[in-house]
Amino acid sequence: MSALTKLMISPHIHSGKSTSGIMGDVLIALLPATIAGTVIFGWRALLVIAVCIICSVGFEAIFNLIVKKEQTVGDLSAAVTGLLLALNLPVDVPLWQCAVGSLFAIIVVKCLFGGIGANLVNPAITARVFMLVAFGSMAVPSFPVDSVSSATPLSAEEMPGLLDLFLGRHGGAIGETCVAALLIGGIYLLVRRVISWQIPVVFLGTVFLFSLFMEGFDAVSALSLLMSGGVFIGAIFMATDYTTSPYTPWGKVIFGLGAGLLTCLIRYFGTYPEGVSFAILFMNILNPYICKWTKRKVFTAGGDKE
Repeated sequence: MSALTKLMISPHIHSGKSTSGIMGDVLIALLPATIAGTVIFGWRALLVIAVCIICSVGFEAIFNLIVKKEQTVGDLSAAVTGLLLALNLPVDVPLWQCAVGSLFAIIVVKCLFGGIGANLVNPAITARVFMLVAFGSMAVPSFPVDSVSSATPLSAEEMPGLLDLFLGRHGGAIGETCVAALLIGGIYLLVRRVISWQIPVVFLGTVFLFSLFMEGFDAVSALSLLMSGGVFIGAIFMATDYTTSPYTPWGKVIFGLGAGLLTCLIRYFGTYPEGVSFAILFMNILNPYICKWTKRKVFTAGGDKE
């Protein structure tokens, strides 16, 4: 055998992307939604975002120091978790709850399971569900615009117009209201090949078609429901998390389909007006099984053996 020949297990080709590079792209992609949330909700949105990011990074650094583990805050994953958590919270959330949510996301969901790449579920979405259950007032967030408090569209008696929904001129969490900003971020991630199209497109398409059927094939109502709540931020930024979503193309389709169906089932038949967080969390739990069902057979492998 030639001295230049090396036998190695896969992967054989490296894309050149690092964890910090990918997380940096996600932070850039979330910038439009962050700016939009600040413009819509005011300076306190920046305070909520700052507290969540600082606490998330700080808790990870402290945990690594305590267990004498190499510092990982430089990979920017804790900053992404903090920002995503903040964008999924109402602007009037007490700051101590932001700290508790960040602690839960980083320590309980991420670090105790081995850190980035080892967590079973998405830290930010799980912390959001934890806070929703623990602090039930977050179920119907509100926001001050011109000193008027307004409920999120899914809990309001009258749905805002499509343009208001698209531009974010309505109630809701800090980063979920402006669909235009979220789409800009999603396009950036697709162009940068940080995410693939399957999960977001199937997720959004499933919610639209289910809503269209339930609303008597009223396209305007279906579009209104699609742009309400956390569907876009969930489909683009939460459901596409590398660790907690499938790596196979068909697995991504199944994941998006399941998340979309569960979101609509909770919306129409559950006790909560919004079901995105619960739907993604449930699909995170099913993710290992989806990957197993849809994985490709290893070349030269016989039967069902790997």
